[in-house]
Amino acid sequence: MSQRRDVVITGLGVLSPIGIGVPQLYEHLRENRSGIRIWEAPEFGIRLPAGRIEQDFAGEFTKLELPYLDRCSQLAVLAARQAAEDAGISRFDAYGGRAGLYFGSVGGGVKVEHDWVKEFHVQRKRVAKPYTIMACMLNSAPAQISIRQQILGPVMTHSSACTSSGSAIGDAYRAIRDGYLDVAIAGGAEACLIPTFTALWTGLRALAEPDPADVGRSCRPFDKNRSGLVLGEGAVFFVLEAHECAKRRGAEAYVRMRGYGIASDGYHIGSPKSEGQIACLQAALDDAGLKAADIDYLNAHATATPGGDPVEARAINAVLADVPVSSTKAIHGHLLGAASALELAITVLAVNRSFLPATAHLDEIDPACALNHVARTPVFGRPLRNAMSLSAGFGGTNVALVLSNDLGVPTKSGLDV
Repeated sequence: MSQRRDVVITGLGVLSPIGIGVPQLYEHLRENRSGIRIWEAPEFGIRLPAGRIEQDFAGEFTKLELPYLDRCSQLAVLAARQAAEDAGISRFDAYGGRAGLYFGSVGGGVKVEHDWVKEFHVQRKRVAKPYTIMACMLNSAPAQISIRQQILGPVMTHSSACTSSGSAIGDAYRAIRDGYLDVAIAGGAEACLIPTFTALWTGLRALAEPDPADVGRSCRPFDKNRSGLVLGEGAVFFVLEAHECAKRRGAEAYVRMRGYGIASDGYHIGSPKSEGQIACLQAALDDAGLKAADIDYLNAHATATPGGDPVEARAINAVLADVPVSSTKAIHGHLLGAASALELAITVLAVNRSFLPATAHLDEIDPACALNHVARTPVFGRPLRNAMSLSAGFGGTNVALVLSNDLGVPTKSGLDV
């Protein structure tokens, strides 16, 4: 197309450690209430803080469906359904090939895969059950969603570590903006709280120790006394739609999606580099047609690791100095492939509800992480013109997404969903 189309977010679905659905998510953010709890497994032998969803969703599916649905797929299917219902679209087949689905994850159906490896090596089984491969493949969740929602256009799976869902959402936005699609479901899911996968992270020596006084305070981004990241699980999906399509069907929207930047460090498989994050932030601003002074809030990636937070702080200061910044991982943990999606959802609510989310437990700012921090307490009654969410992943892929409040369609709060 010769002209870029405006894109709005008309649906939001959330299953997270800080709420099931938009109303619960908003309440947790208002109260800065942590969803981080102790996670342990007998095989593991240690106790760790984790962003957990204390709910089993198997009852939402039939006995015939369950063998094909790892917990990751269960979370994804339910969150995507919630987003579609929120947008007022029950099925997408009427859009034909102009409806798409973009999904991000690190582990996908990793529990099914690891269970089969155990059966192979310990129980000496030599033939897997016929559904095993379809339950553990990385594109299992989006395939299940596309079948149920009848999404007949592109169904794409992204896996770029902690930016997986961010690049998925960004590519969905571009496809609609540039005229290839009219509507898309985009987001991510992760369900990696299993012993074998979590043990991989203990090998990195990057996980936080449980706070002895309050496990909910175990994740402390930007704080001088931070001890590492906290893993989490969940699924978050959006319905992105061309403005003209939303207007035609009388749909309300949360925010306008305005910009997408992606850049790679080209530096190290496990260590970030400020230059890549700077390039990503600037690319997002350029794509949105905005300047740094136009951004009123940034949701930072900040994982509470000693090496990661200062690198990100330098990048933010280089591009967005003085912009209010917070990392909500302090209350929900790091959802890996779904991290970008959850943090973008929080940024959506910040713009939609005119408030600044806070970095909980930020009692003593690390001098190497000096920023305009929104520390400990959210700030309410703060209209935001534009806001940004930044994510950075192993391998060096960085993603930034820009949201604006200039909708052109009626605004929805989502709090009555």
